[in-house]
Amino acid sequence: MSDVDLAFDEQDLLPAVAQDADTGEVVMLAYVSEAALQQSRETGYAHYYSRSRDELWKKGATSGHTQTIEEIRVDCDGDAILYLVEQSGGACHTGYESCFHRTVDGEVVGERVFDPDAVYE
Repeated sequence: MSDVDLAFDEQDLLPAVAQDADTGEVVMLAYVSEAALQQSRETGYAHYYSRSRDELWKKGATSGHTQTIEEIRVDCDGDAILYLVEQSGGACHTGYESCFHRTVDGEVVGERVFDPDAVYE
């Protein structure tokens, strides 16, 4: 599946950082299984593995806010990946452009780009 050795954890997952390919902003962190990574490579859309739902999912399947993959990179240890993406709509399920929209002090520094109540009815 991959030309490099990947070091999946004991749950057979890797952390995956999604970064906006144009701006460099980190928009989210999720996990991928081997199947999610393969789907991402085959379709060109970001797929992840939901630990809470215990299932493979395509980013944007419900919201329409997809991530088109421009490149997939692997870190030096093979235990994390980076999706360089074109983000359509907000990345965060709470309606923000990025999941990293707050400081550790609770200050909101990101922009809300959609109403999650309207999207996830």
